Amino acid sequence: MTHFAIENINVSAFDAMPSPEEIHARLPLSPAAASLVMNGREVLRNILDRRDRRLFVVVGPCSIHDPIAGLDYARRLKTLADEVSETLYLVMRVYFEKPRTTTGWKGYINDPDMDDSFRVDQGMQLAREFLLELAEIGLPAGTEALDPISPQYLGDLIAWTAIGARTTESQTHREISSGLSTPVGFKNGTNGDVAIAINAILSASRPHSFLGINGQGRTSIVRTRGNRYGHLVLRGGDGRPNYDTVSVQMAEQALGKAGLPRNIVIDCSHANSYKKPELQPLVMADVVNQVRLGNQSLVGMMVESNLVAGNQAIPEDLSQLKYGCSVTDACVDWESTEKMIRDAARLLHEVLPTRTG
Repeated sequence: MTHFAIENINVSAFDAMPSPEEIHARLPLSPAAASLVMNGREVLRNILDRRDRRLFVVVGPCSIHDPIAGLDYARRLKTLADEVSETLYLVMRVYFEKPRTTTGWKGYINDPDMDDSFRVDQGMQLAREFLLELAEIGLPAGTEALDPISPQYLGDLIAWTAIGARTTESQTHREISSGLSTPVGFKNGTNGDVAIAINAILSASRPHSFLGINGQGRTSIVRTRGNRYGHLVLRGGDGRPNYDTVSVQMAEQALGKAGLPRNIVIDCSHANSYKKPELQPLVMADVVNQVRLGNQSLVGMMVESNLVAGNQAIPEDLSQLKYGCSVTDACVDWESTEKMIRDAARLLHEVLPTRTG
């Protein structure tokens, strides 16, 4: 009898992947790192609950591709974080996975060698190594939850999670968020639709059951309790900003109508800066001014920042990569980052203790 292939017709291979428990055993969480992560999450929850009057700022490279430059950035950021800690709580942006509309480099986990070899097993271990070193430096990490399996490998090292504009509407990512141990920021859709993100916050606040993996890497039914620390991230859409006072007030009204806390984070990048990194300081200055004028809903900001301004294409000869320069979205440089965060801390220092929201 002739055998007809029915399944996996377009699959060329199934390569073995170490289980989350195996990766954790190779790179265990130290007591110091565990304490740092737990404290980071608690601070962020307190900010969202208004028990901590500070704003939080998720700041760092668009994506991590060079761990040496990434840790160089982290050490500088830690010094700045300590300097502004009375007013701003800094979380390092550590993005290992990049969503792609068509094709392109998919990030440090998927392709750590940047040569289309896709050694995901190595990338996951390298990502965990980076997060462990970051925790030892003393900085909490914020990342985007893109792949539904990655949180089992890295979730114990993350303090804040974003759900991107392309995935906020995804049922899978809403379900994952309901089980994450971190506060989760949901971005409005790429078309600027805030309702998508509000529906996601509501969905993630409820219990869910879905297919996933456990620590041993076995397919499991994951049952969640729901995550009540979902919040809205305004990132602009359809090429237009939405950080202005009118857009923020409309978002506040929409959150209130849905019965949700009025917690809003402004992403200073993406459409809010017309994808021009040099405009990010102006966006941050506007957000700071709104808080100074009495806004009670703005709780945080996001900034795409690196050691060197701009971005670069990935060359065939990786030795030609410019140190500390993004290979994905363009970023502001370190000097600009220091100035915008110091200016924000200075202007908000006397204002935040008087907030009542």
